[in-house]
Formats: sequence, structure tokens, C-alpha cells
Amino acid sequence: MEDEASIALNLASRLGAEYAEARIVWSAGESLVLKNGSVEAYEYGEDCGIGIRVVVGGALGFASTSRLERESLEEAVEKALKAARASAPYFKRKVELAGRSDEQCSWRVDVKEDPLDVSVEEKIELLAEAERALLSTGAKLPSRLFKLATWKVSGYFANTEGASVKYEKALSYLFYSVIAAKPGRGTAHRWRELGASGGWERVREWNVPESVAEEARTLDRILEEGREPPKGVVDLVLGSEVVGIIVHESCGHPSEADRVLGREAAQGGESFIRPDSLGERIGSEHVTIVDDPTIPGSYGYYLYDDEGVRARPRELYKEGVINELLHNRETAAVFGVESNAAARAAGYRYEPLIRMANTYLKPGDYSLEELVEDVKLGVYIKTFMEWNIDDRRWNQRYVGLEAYLIDRGEVKGLVRNPAIEVTTKGLYSRVDAAGRELEFVAGTCGKGEPAQAMPVWMGGPPIRVRGIPLGVVP
Repeated sequence: MEDEASIALNLASRLGAEYAEARIVWSAGESLVLKNGSVEAYEYGEDCGIGIRVVVGGALGFASTSRLERESLEEAVEKALKAARASAPYFKRKVELAGRSDEQCSWRVDVKEDPLDVSVEEKIELLAEAERALLSTGAKLPSRLFKLATWKVSGYFANTEGASVKYEKALSYLFYSVIAAKPGRGTAHRWRELGASGGWERVREWNVPESVAEEARTLDRILEEGREPPKGVVDLVLGSEVVGIIVHESCGHPSEADRVLGREAAQGGESFIRPDSLGERIGSEHVTIVDDPTIPGSYGYYLYDDEGVRARPRELYKEGVINELLHNRETAAVFGVESNAAARAAGYRYEPLIRMANTYLKPGDYSLEELVEDVKLGVYIKTFMEWNIDDRRWNQRYVGLEAYLIDRGEVKGLVRNPAIEVTTKGLYSRVDAAGRELEFVAGTCGKGEPAQAMPVWMGGPPIRVRGIPLGVVP
């Protein structure tokens, strides 16, 4: 990889690039889908190529190729330079890159059991066992879907500032969707993503058959026992899964500096945060939201980003105050700060964009029981069924799936389809306590044009939110 990157960088410099970088990525992976007990699809693929990005005349240019011989490398470099020169007159703000990216290092994810050494038969059997576990519950489950994917990635990054970063990692992912039905009571739908960096040992830790069977039993109980939730202004306790989607959508995305500057408006939406919003209060003192790529075993794990910058935790909201944005080197220069290593690309074919990694609300000191015991009338929403949020990440809606009535400090029976409609500040400003148990769920975050899907974690502890209007979905 070093030789091919060196060829590209040397040529870019000779042809007038003010800055150049090369990312070579090799990946191999397989996935399979089991639908209602039948194998619907199986795929295996390998890919390798180089992405080249240059700065010429204050403009960025990018090109890639899957062919690593000299002629193809030279063609890709020339295309990147041509793109930069052609677009330079139309850049309203000349591109500058904050700081330097000149570290020489390597990092890897430790793997105990190579996921690509696990046979297809064993992977199918895992999903088949989960299918049997679902059916053994006795619940009526007309739709059952599993998707399992495992892959490995090796990469090399180098630039004209002297950076040289190598990495190796493996990732595992499982998606499942289960629909339960009961005559006269309708349907309930549970979907979930599990993901982690590491080998097949991470999949074993998920105990998939037991987990999905418990999900099916819960869906059946929701349909059988669920009653209408209280309406009006009540107190809520939100579970870690609900907290995770909230912080991802209403903190992580609006904290992306490219979105704040307007770049993403036509692709992924805008942000309610303005360039001068740092220091403004957005929530209570219990709201500290962190995005941390360095959590071992996480689905969004990395130690250096795709610009060769060392990763660190980023405190986006700190004790209720907008504290820090997610930056790459370009936006960091605009804001007069250093990059905090948020540049990620889905592969060598793609330009790095500002992305989240593992976003969570910082835990507090309360047990779940303590959060509940001070609520006279409210709802504990443990998991969610659906969510949506506007393009500015301000008005949002969440509909609970597994949810319980709270009556005079005690968790009572199940309620169906409680719906929260609230603004970002309206929710965060009413958080008055956070639990101590930190949990994560996996996600596949989309952004950009062309679209890039990125593995992330999102989570937090359970939290208590006072005085939130609660509705119900019919």
C-alpha cells in the first residue's frame, strides 16, 4: 500500500497540488438474509482501491480507482487535480486545512475468532436457531427477518505532510425485524440493530436466539395487555435505547460542522445550531452528550480518522450548554480550532465527511428505581417503535413500543403507542436526572451525496424528563 500511495502523492505534488492525501482500503465480507425461515440471499465480496484528494487553488478535488497499477494511479491523480481546478472559481470560501496531519502509526482491532473463517453453514444455523426460538414462544409472528453481516477492513492513509497511518479491523452486524399480530388487537413491530468491532466472538455474546425470543414474548404481551397511556403533560422515564436515538438525531447530527455551515442542506438537512451558538444553553445541567470513537469494541470504533487525525472524545453538549462541534480539518480552519477527528469515509470511493462515531448521554447517579419512584403519574418508555425529526433537527417525534404506566412511583401495566412531540430544547431542558447504567444500540447512519452509510453506536442511561406533553398513536 505504501508504494501506491507514494506514487500518487509524488505525482500530485509535481503537478501543482498544494496538499494531497491517499487512502487505500481493502475490504472483504459476507452477508446473508433469513426471511420467515428461508435463506433469501447470500453475498460475498472483496474490494480494494485508492481514493485521492487534493487541494489546488483553494479548492478540493477527489477521484478514486480500483486499479492500483501506475497508469491508473496517474489517471486518478489527474482527475482529482482537474476537478479542483475546474471548481476553484466557484468556491465562495477557499479551502484551508487546520493544523497538520503528520503522525506515523498503526492501530488494529483485536480479533479472537476471524468472522470470515466461520462457515456459512454455522452462520445460517445461528439464524435458524433464532427462527426456531421465535416460533417456540407461541406468539403469532407473521413476519420474521434476519440479516447478518461480517467483514474485515485494512487501510492505509498517507499525505504530503508526512502522515502514515495503517489500520486493521473487523466488524459484525445483525438486524432483525419481527411483527406480532393478535386478532382484535392489531400488530406490533420490533426491529433492532446489533453491531460491534471485533470477531465472531462478539456475535456469540449477543445470545441472539434468547434475545429475539424475549422480544417476541414482549410483543405478544404488548398486544394482549397494552392499554391507552395517559394524555396531557406528564413525567417520563426514557430507556437507554430511546435516549440513544434522541442524542444521535438532535445532538449528533446538528453538531456536524459541515451541516452548521450549510453544506449538507440539500443532502442530509440543516442544523438549528448557528456558527455563533457555542456557549448557548440547550438543556439542563444533567445533559452532557459525548461522541467518542475510542470506545473499545464499539461499532463506531477508530483511533485515527480518514484525514489521519488522532481520535478523542468530543463533548458536544456539556452540562446543558452547546460546547463543541464535530470537525474535519476544513471546518476546523473556518472555526479557528483544531480538527477533532470526525472525518470518515464509507470506503475508498468516497470523500471523507464529518460523521458521528459513538454518541451517548453521560450517565448520572440514579438507579432506574430511583428515577421512577419520584414520578406521580407518567410513562416509562423502554424502547421505541418509530421516530422522525425535521431537517433542522429541532422538532421531533418518538413513539414508544415497550412502555409502562408509572403510577405513584411504581411501574404498572403496559401501555400502547405513547407519542412524544417536542422540540430539542424543550426536551433537554426538562431532563432532571440521569441513571447510572450506560447502554448502547447500534445504528447505520446515512449522510451525504452520494450517500454513505456509517456504523455507529448511540446510547445513554435511562433519564427522567419532567412535564412533557404525551399523546397516543391510534
